[in-house]
Amino acid sequence: MSNQLISFLQLYKSLPEADQELISAEFESKTFPEGSYLFEGMKVCSELFFICDGILRILVQQKEGKEQTRYLLSEDQFCTLLNSFNHEAPAPEQIQALCNVQVLVISKKNLISLYQRLPYLKVLIDEIIQRSLMEKNQIRNAYLEMEPPLRYEEFINDQPDIALRVPLNDVASYLGVSPQLINRLRKQVDEQASDQGIEF
Repeated sequence: MSNQLISFLQLYKSLPEADQELISAEFESKTFPEGSYLFEGMKVCSELFFICDGILRILVQQKEGKEQTRYLLSEDQFCTLLNSFNHEAPAPEQIQALCNVQVLVISKKNLISLYQRLPYLKVLIDEIIQRSLMEKNQIRNAYLEMEPPLRYEEFINDQPDIALRVPLNDVASYLGVSPQLINRLRKQVDEQASDQGIEF
């Protein structure tokens, strides 16, 4: 799986072979079953994840006991709780596997050590994470400005790789709509796809 990370990083910058080996050696491969938590919240998040296969969600428990899905992340994305990771502050958010997930993991301590040996890597990874976070925020804010039915339509157009792999309740939580509405809209999408001979 480390090859997947190297291939991803090389989309942004060519990496010498020696550096590739150094990076690969510092990331540990882990598998998490569906529903398990990579980070349970209310403590400092001290790990950075790279998703090789599967979908993660970042969620927060609201006062009334409901869960709010903040972000959905899929393959070839980094995942951490940035404020907690950078400033060593306890985070209320949690990170959960929405299906069986394979990730590469590095601790903050080991990442800092890696950055000391490869200073350019910090600039590269920071830029990738910041760009991804900005895009995620822009997309989610755009959804919330739309009427509920249009949110789901845009969601499946923007993120089809995630839309049909995520449980209905989590999609509803992410889009800020009721599960009943998502269920109805999904049925409409399935019917339209069936009429056009498309299989999901």
